[in-house]
Amino acid sequence: MNKIQANASGTRSIEVSEQHLITIDQYQLLRDLIDSNGYVDEQVLEKLRLNIRSLLESNAGEDSKQLLDLCLDVIYHPNMKAIGLQNLLNLYIDWKKKQVNEPTAD
Repeated sequence: MNKIQANASGTRSIEVSEQHLITIDQYQLLRDLIDSNGYVDEQVLEKLRLNIRSLLESNAGEDSKQLLDLCLDVIYHPNMKAIGLQNLLNLYIDWKKKQVNEPTAD
């Protein structure tokens, strides 16, 4: 279980599990999320929320429990703000690098 800082003062945090990171990767939720300016702000967070909402609506009949868990636990968490999303992005990038560098067991 990882914790990301959700505000600038460090008094609020959000727990992010390995399954949450796998779900982000599976649905490629962070791909093309940030505009060319490179800033993560509240509009980027809202864009992510709208993308996820659209995915949930289009996959209504399919198993989307992991996506719902990600929404409830992380994306729609009351403490999630732009700085939390930036820290989630950083955590995901670090996690993805570890996945690439670790050999898979065959």
